[in-house]
Amino acid sequence: MHTLPLKHPMKKTIQFSYEHLASDQALSESDQQLVRSAYLALENAYAPYSQFKVGASVLLSDGRVVLGNNQENRAYPSGLCAERVALFHAGALYPDLSVEAICIVAAGNLLASESIISPCGSCRQVMIETEKRQKAPMRVLLVHAQNGILCISSAADLLPFAF
Repeated sequence: MHTLPLKHPMKKTIQFSYEHLASDQALSESDQQLVRSAYLALENAYAPYSQFKVGASVLLSDGRVVLGNNQENRAYPSGLCAERVALFHAGALYPDLSVEAICIVAAGNLLASESIISPCGSCRQVMIETEKRQKAPMRVLLVHAQNGILCISSAADLLPFAF
């Protein structure tokens, strides 16, 4: 790999802002429904190996909500995360609709009790690809029953050096 030498070192900073809400009561009715839908999706997750269930709900531009949940497989890593299930489902069924928001919830011992779920790197890349394809950001809601909700205005904020 050929690189060009820098004449002067450059230091850069990446920042983003987000809202940390105490509960879903501070959300719009539409976003509250998105949270409820993500919890419904979580109930159908297939996680017999990790016992860690994740639910995702995607709000489309026409108001439809598409659900996804993690689907594990004994032949790891053949399973799929909830975020990708929901986004791929939305893209397959409604390719002409944009994704306005995605909500992610989780339950299980893999998440520390004080932590809020955060998408894995593969899911972050798929979320960013969705934003690039639709030429618009999607809001990201990361929910924890006891510790509130993080509201992020774009998936790109979660992976600043995406492909």
